[in-house]
Amino acid sequence: MPKDTEDNRPVRVRNRRVHFANERTFLAWIRTSIGIMAFGFVVEKFALFLKQAAYYLGSTGMRATIPPHGAAPGPPSPGYSSVLGIILVALGALMALLAFVRYKRVEKQIDEDAYRPSVILDSLLTISVLVIGIFLLIYLIHSI
Repeated sequence: MPKDTEDNRPVRVRNRRVHFANERTFLAWIRTSIGIMAFGFVVEKFALFLKQAAYYLGSTGMRATIPPHGAAPGPPSPGYSSVLGIILVALGALMALLAFVRYKRVEKQIDEDAYRPSVILDSLLTISVLVIGIFLLIYLIHSI
């Protein structure tokens, strides 16, 4: 039988499937970070919409209050939703950056045949989802 010539191929060709798996994982992290950023954007913009709606409904309602000395009412103050939205967008951007760093590190480790898993990005995602859930619960309980 002829000897298998697979070992004569370059390292990148031999590990093609592993590199493709690494790339799919990187793209999954990117999709997750985009989702978190989009959610933060929606939270921030929806909060702005609710504040403006409350402002206009309050100023044009049946019992509209006129500010003292004829001054126009000021814009609604930013609340927790705006801060949470900005934090979510920043967290998504940070996750995208860490995903790229992880992708390049794993790519190098695959080529050297010395893969060592890293828990930084996994821990960040778990903690961020937990914190987001806690903030949303507090916000929803507070709004009741």
